[in-house]
Amino acid sequence: MPQVHETQHQGHSTTALDRKLTGRDVIEWIEGTLYVPEGKWTGRAVKLTTWQKREICRIYDNPHGTRRAILSFGRKNGKTAFSAFLLLLHLCGPAVRANSSMYSSAQSREQAAIIFRLAAQIVRMSPVLRHQIQIKDGTKELLCRAWGTRYRALSAEASTAYGLSPVFVVHDELGQVRGPRSPMYEALETATGAQEEPLSVVISTQAPTPSDLLSILIDDAIGGEDPRVICSLYTAPDDMDPFSEETIKLANPAFGEFLNPKEVLAMAQDAKRMPAREPEYRNLVLNQRVEALSPFVATSVWKACGTPVKSLQGLVVYGGLDLSEVRDLTALVLIGNHNGTWHVHPTFWLPSLGLENKARTDRIPYDLWRDQGFLRTTPGRSISYEFVAAHLRNVFSEHKIAKLAFDRWNMRHLRPWLLKVGFTEDVIEERFVDFGQGTQSMSPALRDLESLLLDGKIAHAGHPVLGMCATNSVVEGKDGANRKLSKARSSGRIDGMVALAMAIGVAPMPLTKPIDINALIG
Repeated sequence: MPQVHETQHQGHSTTALDRKLTGRDVIEWIEGTLYVPEGKWTGRAVKLTTWQKREICRIYDNPHGTRRAILSFGRKNGKTAFSAFLLLLHLCGPAVRANSSMYSSAQSREQAAIIFRLAAQIVRMSPVLRHQIQIKDGTKELLCRAWGTRYRALSAEASTAYGLSPVFVVHDELGQVRGPRSPMYEALETATGAQEEPLSVVISTQAPTPSDLLSILIDDAIGGEDPRVICSLYTAPDDMDPFSEETIKLANPAFGEFLNPKEVLAMAQDAKRMPAREPEYRNLVLNQRVEALSPFVATSVWKACGTPVKSLQGLVVYGGLDLSEVRDLTALVLIGNHNGTWHVHPTFWLPSLGLENKARTDRIPYDLWRDQGFLRTTPGRSISYEFVAAHLRNVFSEHKIAKLAFDRWNMRHLRPWLLKVGFTEDVIEERFVDFGQGTQSMSPALRDLESLLLDGKIAHAGHPVLGMCATNSVVEGKDGANRKLSKARSSGRIDGMVALAMAIGVAPMPLTKPIDINALIG
């Protein structure tokens, strides 16, 4: 049986919706009333799978009553049909409440139409339901006049859902929401306040990043603070072979039932042959938190380069400096070549004041990384360029820095401090390189960095802050000759990868003077 991460609490209370309604009642009604709306078993009476029965019992037999149920697994596991079953259960089945409203929400009109279409098809197939329920295709509504109940499909593209008062809501593919907020989700969840025992079901593949709304809800549910919130997360662990059938089954409870094993295994082989497709495969099939759009480096490729790093002492060293805005992450990456492999030494800074709040807001363990020595802090609430300049002076005193690339945008603020701590104008002109962030400069650097990563010629020792930046990094550009890292499209901070790309970009640049550490500082 697939591994499921579940939260459940013991105790004594009523069920979520009805004191007498049980999971067994729900299962019997669905199997005795509803018909399969599509697929190879179209028209047959529904026969719930073992995992579907398990999830129903977890929702309706929770002794505390279930306020929110979160089900997350890979794509094409029958989530939409399962959602339709539960909607009809509350519209006219044993969970019905007279004169109540139900809604399903999706991020697009097309997605919203799918769940309505399946529910309507089930009604048309059922000799019992088709005489009880009126279908309104134009407004995507189902009406049960005998009970005065109403179901409607909503999309985030439409006007907000304020003014509604639902007793039951299905949030379909909430993992498509980027960031921690969704007006549609918030409107529907706050609208249930007038109901005695409302129930929301979130059913979706995982969101790509920890800071997205669904990730926040899942992490909170797994924390177990509210016994009325249950979560079943079917996902593949990061340390397992992502292309094996055993791993795939962990994230796909319908594998071998109504999920075609041949097609899914073919997707796995495609992702194995083409690294650019691996992130999408990991997110949609393995249900992992991975950004699926235009990634710069596949997770497996990055991890393969996580070998220990050697000292830069005695080597010719190149670097990249990504100067942030005053409150954001600043990154310095130094590289030196040991026998054909570039060994990476990154340094990161954030302001010390407010770091814990920033960690909570971004859902990134900045404070833990600080305590572990992976992240440095500067005094106050902003990045002190004086602090960075003093650090660079020590770096130049200890290493043979040949070239240090920088983004010109914030260099005007750093340059006075470089002069103040002892750098000469000649050293700044000779060793500091103005490195553009557009495709002209970045494309060759990214091409070289990508080749080095694929060939295992980068060693980064699994530095967690740099790893976060690698995971977040997204490229934009029409082809390999016109690419750059995009902070706008990336899901989080990428400053470390920008600095690494710049360091690789200046590594081939020739020196006009021999390196003399003693002469670098005035």
